[in-house]
Amino acid sequence: MVEAGDVRISEHGYDELINDDLTAREIVGGIGSAVLIEDYPDFPKGATVLLLQADKNNQPVHAVWGIPKGCDDPAVLITAYRPDPSRWNVTFTERKK
Repeated sequence: MVEAGDVRISEHGYDELINDDLTAREIVGGIGSAVLIEDYPDFPKGATVLLLQADKNNQPVHAVWGIPKGCDDPAVLITAYRPDPSRWNVTFTERKK
């Protein structure tokens, strides 16, 4: 779906991209090598996932993607941000306890 270009970006998603000096192009383009970190199939607004992706400089980025409840598409980039090393393990794949 994302690779086919059926993507929307939330207003919050755009704000967060700007805050972390990221572009929509690098997040959408990096979906093919993304790693699933957390899956929220029963999220009230629709199924959502947290992915670990990389920016254009191969730095870690967390991206939250969702599908609106009751729909099959589009994929919505809800937010993307640079993970805080104090809150995640060294690979940014598990939250610290």
